[in-house]
Amino acid sequence: MELKKVLAGLEGLKVKGNLDLDTEIKNIRNNSKEIKENDMFVAIKGFDCNGHEHIEEAIKKGAKVILAQEDEFNKEMLKAIPEEVTLVLAKNTRHALAISACNFYQNPSRKFKLIGITGTKGKTTTTYMIREILEKQGIKVGLIGTVASYVGDKKIADNENTTPESLKLQEIFSKMVEEKCEVVVMEVSSQSLKMDRVTGCDFDIGIFTNLSEDHISSKEHPNMEDYFNSKVQLFKMCKKGFINADDVYSLMIPKLVPECQISTYGIDNHCNLLAKDITVTNQYVDFKVKLGDKNERVKVSIPGRFSVYNSLAAIAVALYFGCTSENIKEALVNIRVPGRSELIDNKLGLTIMIDYAHTPESLEKILSSVKIYTKGRVISVFGCGGDRDKNKRPMMGEVSGRVADYTIITSDNPRTEEPEEIIKDIEIGIKKTNGKYECIVDRVEAIRKAISMAKKNDIIVLAGKGHEQYQEINKKRYPFDENKIVNEIINNS
Repeated sequence: MELKKVLAGLEGLKVKGNLDLDTEIKNIRNNSKEIKENDMFVAIKGFDCNGHEHIEEAIKKGAKVILAQEDEFNKEMLKAIPEEVTLVLAKNTRHALAISACNFYQNPSRKFKLIGITGTKGKTTTTYMIREILEKQGIKVGLIGTVASYVGDKKIADNENTTPESLKLQEIFSKMVEEKCEVVVMEVSSQSLKMDRVTGCDFDIGIFTNLSEDHISSKEHPNMEDYFNSKVQLFKMCKKGFINADDVYSLMIPKLVPECQISTYGIDNHCNLLAKDITVTNQYVDFKVKLGDKNERVKVSIPGRFSVYNSLAAIAVALYFGCTSENIKEALVNIRVPGRSELIDNKLGLTIMIDYAHTPESLEKILSSVKIYTKGRVISVFGCGGDRDKNKRPMMGEVSGRVADYTIITSDNPRTEEPEEIIKDIEIGIKKTNGKYECIVDRVEAIRKAISMAKKNDIIVLAGKGHEQYQEINKKRYPFDENKIVNEIINNS
């Protein structure tokens, strides 16, 4: 594609060197190791790596155009740019990369209906629910989220982030256009909104599930206000929004974004789509909701009151697309989402649940939900991630000590921290309760201990990792699939 087309829509650029706007750009890269002849290299300043330090490497590998950030570029760097290479300076290269990627892939998000889901909890489950219902209706759907990216049941990409970086995201969108997707539903993280990953995307619908304390750290959001304001950006990009009427934060959105047409769903407060007569069991929830002209009973095969909220968000979208009540009900009754209240089949017949709960509120919700219908003990196995919000560690310890009958504190993704130190932080909270607990640093051994002590009427909740199939230790990811680990322990016992 010609350089002038790649840079279309970007303002305030400064250009130095060989300016030929008709120059053909073979590809756009933000990783210097991937550069090939006639590519454009976009230098991004990240938390752990600064792309501006790799400009020379990109040029040696054949980059014809360098897009750098004005405040990161200095006179010394300019000396290293050959005359035949075009240097483009932008005020924000993350924003410039996003717009350039949209241009390079010919704005694929304009060629299907795009649904974005944001919120602290429920994003993954809600995307899966929407996909299941729309596909039941005969609509071809693409899905992008924490687990991976799919067209139907076919995985087309693994995702390192909940929302891929802008360049990868537009490439995935392009593949979905090729696959003739009519709708794409995606998780939109606060980080993706703050860091321009979804800039330039043409959203049709936005969904706000809820907001609770999470991702508050030096590398993410400094405070809750920043966290919330980042999420609100989605609705400035949407024509239509669906929000949770029972969440105090979401109720601020209509005033903050009056140009977006907002509808509400909920359980406790007045709303456009209301769930009533809710029943929760150890295998499902069911409730009444108005589908078209009738109040219908909907059954969802994911236990917990929170599943009602996720279902309502999905139903709101389904009704918007004209889905029948029969298709809505059939899709939800058999829904399964990896790592979200996922029950593991095992030969011992034990009730073992994997859940992604990794905040105080989400841990309390899952433990409280299962406690209601569990005849025996609730055995909680969890840890906290390293290099993330330390304030939540004692809070999660206190939650598990108060709600669960027995807690095994273990390692999660320690990253660059010592797991023992993370566990000590969690212990501060659990010691405030009368809850019984022990600490086992090795997560496999912690799971083994939980299984060895569990009886038929007990439930084991393995919280925190959910769908993840790795454990991150000192910047390396090691294979760690809890579903497989559970069955290996049981089959070898």
